Amino acid sequence: MYANPELTPEQRNEEWLKLEKQAHELRKLCLDTTYWAGSAHIGGGMSVMDMLAILYYKYMKYDVANPQWEDRDRFILSKGHAGVALASLVCHVGFDDKEKLKTFNLSNSTMGIHLDSNKVKGVDASTGSLGHGLPIALGTALAARVLGKDYKTFCIMGDGELDEGSNWEAAMAAAHFKADNLISFVDRNKCMIDGRTEDVMALEPLADKWEAFGFIVKVVNGHNFNELAEAIDFALENKSGKPVMIIADTIKGEGVDFMEDNYMWHYGAINEEKYELAKASLEKHYAKRVARAEKEGI
Repeated sequence: MYANPELTPEQRNEEWLKLEKQAHELRKLCLDTTYWAGSAHIGGGMSVMDMLAILYYKYMKYDVANPQWEDRDRFILSKGHAGVALASLVCHVGFDDKEKLKTFNLSNSTMGIHLDSNKVKGVDASTGSLGHGLPIALGTALAARVLGKDYKTFCIMGDGELDEGSNWEAAMAAAHFKADNLISFVDRNKCMIDGRTEDVMALEPLADKWEAFGFIVKVVNGHNFNELAEAIDFALENKSGKPVMIIADTIKGEGVDFMEDNYMWHYGAINEEKYELAKASLEKHYAKRVARAEKEGI
Protein backbone atom coordinates (compact mmCIF):
# COMPACT_ATOMS: atom_id res chain seq x y z
CA MET A 1 0.00 0.00 0.00
CA TYR A 2 0.94 3.67 -0.12
CA ALA A 3 3.67 4.46 2.37
CA ASN A 4 2.01 7.73 3.46
CA PRO A 5 0.70 6.92 6.98
CA GLU A 6 -1.26 10.17 7.16
CA LEU A 7 -3.87 8.93 4.69
CA THR A 8 -6.68 6.58 5.61
CA PRO A 9 -7.31 3.59 3.33
CA GLU A 10 -10.31 5.44 1.88
CA GLN A 11 -8.19 8.52 1.16
CA ARG A 12 -5.51 6.40 -0.48
CA ASN A 13 -8.14 4.82 -2.69
CA GLU A 14 -9.56 8.24 -3.60
CA GLU A 15 -6.07 9.47 -4.49
CA TRP A 16 -5.45 6.40 -6.64
CA LEU A 17 -8.70 6.94 -8.52
CA LYS A 18 -7.80 10.59 -9.14
CA LEU A 19 -4.46 9.53 -10.57
CA GLU A 20 -6.21 7.03 -12.85
CA LYS A 21 -8.43 9.85 -14.09
CA GLN A 22 -5.47 12.15 -14.72
CA ALA A 23 -3.55 9.44 -16.57
CA HIS A 24 -6.61 8.67 -18.69
CA GLU A 25 -7.04 12.34 -19.59
CA LEU A 26 -3.35 12.52 -20.51
CA ARG A 27 -3.57 9.46 -22.73
CA LYS A 28 -6.59 10.90 -24.53
CA LEU A 29 -4.72 14.18 -25.02
CA CYS A 30 -1.67 12.30 -26.30
CA LEU A 31 -3.87 10.49 -28.82
CA ASP A 32 -5.54 13.74 -29.88
CA THR A 33 -2.17 15.42 -30.36
CA THR A 34 -0.88 12.55 -32.47
CA TYR A 35 -4.03 12.69 -34.59
CA TRP A 36 -3.75 16.47 -35.07
CA ALA A 37 -0.08 16.16 -35.99
CA GLY A 38 -0.69 13.17 -38.25
CA SER A 39 1.91 11.05 -36.47
CA ALA A 40 4.15 10.93 -33.39
CA HIS A 41 6.05 8.61 -31.08
CA ILE A 42 2.79 7.51 -29.50
CA GLY A 43 3.79 4.02 -28.33
CA GLY A 44 6.42 5.22 -25.88
CA GLY A 45 4.25 8.19 -25.00
CA MET A 46 1.52 5.88 -23.77
CA SER A 47 3.91 3.64 -21.83
CA VAL A 48 5.43 6.52 -19.87
CA MET A 49 2.18 8.30 -19.03
CA ASP A 50 1.53 6.80 -15.59
CA MET A 51 4.97 7.88 -14.41
CA LEU A 52 4.32 11.40 -15.64
CA ALA A 53 0.91 11.49 -13.98
CA ILE A 54 2.08 10.39 -10.55
CA LEU A 55 5.13 12.67 -10.56
CA TYR A 56 3.26 15.82 -11.59
CA TYR A 57 0.00 15.20 -9.74
CA LYS A 58 1.31 13.69 -6.50
CA TYR A 59 4.96 14.45 -5.91
CA MET A 60 6.70 17.24 -7.79
CA LYS A 61 6.96 20.86 -6.66
CA TYR A 62 6.45 23.36 -9.48
CA ASP A 63 4.63 26.60 -10.23
CA VAL A 64 2.90 26.96 -13.60
CA ALA A 65 2.87 30.75 -13.13
CA ASN A 66 6.63 30.76 -12.55
CA PRO A 67 8.20 27.98 -14.66
CA GLN A 68 11.75 29.02 -13.68
CA TRP A 69 11.08 28.98 -9.94
CA GLU A 70 14.48 28.22 -8.41
CA ASP A 71 13.16 25.79 -5.81
CA ARG A 72 11.07 23.68 -8.18
CA ASP A 73 11.78 20.00 -8.62
CA ARG A 74 13.42 19.23 -11.94
CA PHE A 75 12.22 16.70 -14.49
CA ILE A 76 14.26 15.40 -17.42
CA LEU A 77 12.59 13.25 -20.08
CA SER A 78 15.66 11.54 -21.43
CA LYS A 79 13.58 9.59 -23.95
CA GLY A 80 12.87 12.89 -25.66
CA HIS A 81 11.14 11.28 -28.63
CA ALA A 82 8.16 10.84 -26.26
CA GLY A 83 7.71 14.59 -26.49
CA VAL A 84 4.08 14.05 -27.46
CA ALA A 85 3.50 12.75 -23.92
CA LEU A 86 5.40 15.58 -22.24
CA ALA A 87 3.69 18.20 -24.42
CA SER A 88 0.32 16.79 -23.37
CA LEU A 89 1.41 16.86 -19.74
CA VAL A 90 2.73 20.44 -19.62
CA CYS A 91 -0.46 21.70 -21.23
CA HIS A 92 -2.68 19.56 -19.01
CA VAL A 93 -1.12 20.89 -15.79
CA GLY A 94 -1.36 24.48 -17.05
CA PHE A 95 2.05 25.60 -18.30
CA ASP A 96 0.45 26.31 -21.69
CA ASP A 97 -2.92 26.25 -23.41
CA LYS A 98 -4.12 22.88 -24.68
CA GLU A 99 -4.93 24.57 -28.00
CA LYS A 100 -1.17 24.76 -28.59
CA LEU A 101 -1.16 20.98 -28.99
CA LYS A 102 -2.99 21.38 -32.29
CA THR A 103 0.25 22.82 -33.67
CA PHE A 104 2.48 19.98 -32.37
CA ASN A 105 5.25 19.15 -34.86
CA LEU A 106 3.79 21.44 -37.51
CA SER A 107 5.79 24.05 -39.39
CA ASN A 108 6.63 27.16 -37.33
CA SER A 109 5.26 25.63 -34.13
CA THR A 110 7.17 26.11 -30.87
CA MET A 111 6.30 22.49 -30.02
CA GLY A 112 8.54 20.30 -32.10
CA ILE A 113 8.53 16.54 -31.93
CA HIS A 114 11.43 16.84 -29.46
CA LEU A 115 10.55 19.64 -27.06
CA ASP A 116 12.87 22.65 -26.83
CA SER A 117 13.28 23.95 -23.28
CA ASN A 118 13.89 27.44 -24.68
CA LYS A 119 10.49 27.44 -26.38
CA VAL A 120 8.17 25.29 -24.24
CA LYS A 121 7.34 26.38 -20.70
CA GLY A 122 7.69 23.66 -18.09
CA VAL A 123 10.40 21.73 -19.95
CA ASP A 124 13.68 21.64 -18.02
CA ALA A 125 15.94 20.21 -20.74
CA SER A 126 15.94 19.79 -24.50
CA THR A 127 16.32 16.09 -25.18
CA GLY A 128 16.00 13.74 -28.11
CA SER A 129 19.59 12.72 -28.73
CA LEU A 130 19.40 9.59 -26.61
CA GLY A 131 21.64 8.92 -23.64
CA HIS A 132 21.95 12.56 -22.58
CA GLY A 133 19.13 12.88 -20.06
CA LEU A 134 20.77 11.05 -17.16
CA PRO A 135 24.00 13.06 -17.45
CA ILE A 136 21.97 16.29 -17.47
CA ALA A 137 19.88 15.11 -14.53
CA LEU A 138 22.98 14.22 -12.54
CA GLY A 139 24.42 17.68 -13.14
CA THR A 140 21.13 19.22 -12.04
CA ALA A 141 21.08 17.10 -8.88
CA LEU A 142 24.67 18.02 -8.03
CA ALA A 143 23.87 21.69 -8.65
CA ALA A 144 21.22 21.49 -5.92
CA ARG A 145 23.89 20.36 -3.49
CA VAL A 146 26.25 23.17 -4.48
CA LEU A 147 23.48 25.76 -4.22
CA GLY A 148 22.18 24.45 -0.91
CA LYS A 149 18.78 23.63 -2.43
CA ASP A 150 16.55 20.72 -1.42
CA TYR A 151 14.82 20.19 -4.76
CA LYS A 152 14.77 16.71 -6.29
CA THR A 153 15.69 15.78 -9.83
CA PHE A 154 13.64 13.14 -11.62
CA CYS A 155 14.72 11.50 -14.87
CA ILE A 156 12.91 9.01 -17.11
CA MET A 157 14.92 7.00 -19.62
CA GLY A 158 13.77 4.60 -22.29
CA ASP A 159 15.10 1.06 -22.14
CA GLY A 160 16.29 1.15 -25.75
CA GLU A 161 18.41 4.20 -25.06
CA LEU A 162 20.40 2.24 -22.47
CA ASP A 163 22.43 0.99 -25.43
CA GLU A 164 24.11 4.42 -25.25
CA GLY A 165 27.32 4.39 -23.22
CA SER A 166 26.82 7.91 -21.87
CA ASN A 167 24.13 6.55 -19.53
CA TRP A 168 26.62 4.27 -17.85
CA GLU A 169 29.23 7.02 -17.52
CA ALA A 170 26.59 9.07 -15.70
CA ALA A 171 25.67 6.05 -13.59
CA MET A 172 29.25 5.67 -12.40
CA ALA A 173 29.44 9.37 -11.59
CA ALA A 174 26.08 9.38 -9.77
CA ALA A 175 27.22 6.59 -7.46
CA HIS A 176 30.67 8.16 -6.99
CA PHE A 177 29.23 11.54 -6.02
CA LYS A 178 26.55 9.94 -3.82
CA ALA A 179 23.68 11.66 -5.64
CA ASP A 180 20.81 10.38 -3.53
CA ASN A 181 18.72 13.41 -4.55
CA LEU A 182 18.54 11.95 -8.08
CA ILE A 183 15.54 9.69 -8.72
CA SER A 184 15.58 7.90 -12.05
CA PHE A 185 13.25 5.60 -13.95
CA VAL A 186 13.63 3.20 -16.85
CA ASP A 187 10.50 2.91 -18.99
CA ARG A 188 10.95 -0.83 -19.50
CA ASN A 189 8.48 -1.45 -22.32
CA LYS A 190 10.92 -3.89 -23.97
CA CYS A 191 10.49 -2.33 -27.41
CA MET A 192 12.57 0.10 -29.43
CA ILE A 193 12.44 1.57 -32.90
CA ASP A 194 13.81 -1.48 -34.70
CA GLY A 195 12.59 -4.41 -32.61
CA ARG A 196 12.43 -6.00 -29.18
CA THR A 197 15.17 -4.72 -26.89
CA GLU A 198 16.39 -8.21 -26.09
CA ASP A 199 16.75 -8.99 -29.80
CA VAL A 200 18.53 -5.75 -30.71
CA MET A 201 20.87 -5.51 -27.70
CA ALA A 202 20.05 -7.63 -24.66
CA LEU A 203 19.67 -5.60 -21.45
CA GLU A 204 18.94 -8.31 -18.92
CA PRO A 205 19.78 -8.78 -16.12
CA LEU A 206 19.02 -5.04 -16.04
CA ALA A 207 18.43 -4.66 -12.30
CA ASP A 208 21.73 -6.38 -11.57
CA LYS A 209 23.54 -3.98 -13.90
CA TRP A 210 22.23 -0.89 -12.09
CA GLU A 211 23.02 -2.44 -8.71
CA ALA A 212 26.55 -3.17 -9.89
CA PHE A 213 26.89 0.51 -10.79
CA GLY A 214 25.99 1.49 -7.23
CA PHE A 215 22.25 2.20 -7.44
CA ILE A 216 19.45 1.05 -5.18
CA VAL A 217 17.02 -0.64 -7.59
CA LYS A 218 13.26 -0.99 -7.31
CA VAL A 219 11.41 -3.04 -9.94
CA VAL A 220 7.70 -2.18 -10.19
CA ASN A 221 4.67 -2.42 -12.43
CA GLY A 222 4.87 0.92 -14.22
CA HIS A 223 1.10 0.94 -14.73
CA ASN A 224 0.23 0.45 -11.06
CA PHE A 225 0.10 3.66 -9.01
CA ASN A 226 0.32 1.70 -5.78
CA GLU A 227 3.67 0.18 -6.73
CA LEU A 228 4.98 3.40 -8.24
CA ALA A 229 4.08 5.34 -5.09
CA GLU A 230 5.86 2.87 -2.82
CA ALA A 231 9.04 3.11 -4.90
CA ILE A 232 8.95 6.91 -5.12
CA ASP A 233 8.22 7.26 -1.41
CA PHE A 234 11.27 5.11 -0.72
CA ALA A 235 13.42 7.19 -3.06
CA LEU A 236 12.32 10.47 -1.50
CA GLU A 237 13.22 9.21 1.98
CA ASN A 238 16.51 7.71 0.84
CA LYS A 239 19.53 9.25 2.57
CA SER A 240 21.94 6.39 1.97
CA GLY A 241 24.24 8.23 -0.41
CA LYS A 242 23.13 5.91 -3.22
CA PRO A 243 20.94 7.06 -6.12
CA VAL A 244 17.70 5.18 -6.76
CA MET A 245 16.74 3.58 -10.06
CA ILE A 246 13.11 2.56 -10.52
CA ILE A 247 12.70 0.01 -13.31
CA ALA A 248 9.09 0.36 -14.38
CA ASP A 249 7.79 -2.63 -16.31
CA THR A 250 5.46 -1.08 -18.86
CA ILE A 251 3.65 -1.87 -22.10
CA LYS A 252 4.36 -0.02 -25.32
CA GLY A 253 1.15 1.68 -26.40
CA GLU A 254 -0.56 1.06 -23.04
CA GLY A 255 -4.30 1.61 -23.34
CA VAL A 256 -4.67 1.20 -27.10
CA ASP A 257 -5.17 -2.47 -27.82
CA PHE A 258 -3.84 -2.52 -31.38
CA MET A 259 -0.66 -0.67 -30.31
CA GLU A 260 0.14 -2.59 -27.14
CA ASP A 261 3.48 -4.39 -26.98
CA ASN A 262 4.12 -3.73 -30.66
CA TYR A 263 7.41 -2.07 -31.54
CA MET A 264 5.93 -1.02 -34.88
CA TRP A 265 4.07 1.65 -32.89
CA HIS A 266 7.29 3.24 -31.66
CA TYR A 267 6.31 5.92 -34.18
CA GLY A 268 3.00 5.81 -35.95
CA ALA A 269 0.45 7.67 -38.01
CA ILE A 270 -3.18 8.00 -36.90
CA ASN A 271 -5.95 8.37 -39.47
CA GLU A 272 -9.61 8.91 -38.59
CA GLU A 273 -10.43 5.19 -38.46
CA LYS A 274 -7.54 4.37 -36.12
CA TYR A 275 -8.32 7.46 -34.06
CA GLU A 276 -11.87 6.30 -33.36
CA LEU A 277 -10.71 2.75 -32.57
CA ALA A 278 -8.05 4.09 -30.23
CA LYS A 279 -10.52 6.34 -28.39
CA ALA A 280 -12.85 3.40 -27.79
CA SER A 281 -9.95 1.27 -26.57
CA LEU A 282 -8.84 3.95 -24.11
CA GLU A 283 -12.30 4.07 -22.56
CA LYS A 284 -12.29 0.29 -22.03
CA HIS A 285 -8.78 0.52 -20.62
CA TYR A 286 -9.82 3.23 -18.17
CA ALA A 287 -12.78 1.21 -16.95
CA LYS A 288 -10.51 -1.76 -16.24
CA ARG A 289 -8.00 0.44 -14.43
CA VAL A 290 -10.72 1.99 -12.25
CA ALA A 291 -12.04 -1.46 -11.36
CA ARG A 292 -8.56 -2.59 -10.34
CA ALA A 293 -7.99 0.53 -8.24
CA GLU A 294 -11.31 0.07 -6.45
CA LYS A 295 -10.42 -3.56 -5.71
CA GLU A 296 -6.78 -3.12 -4.69
CA GLY A 297 -6.77 0.42 -3.32
CA ILE A 298 -8.16 -0.41 0.13
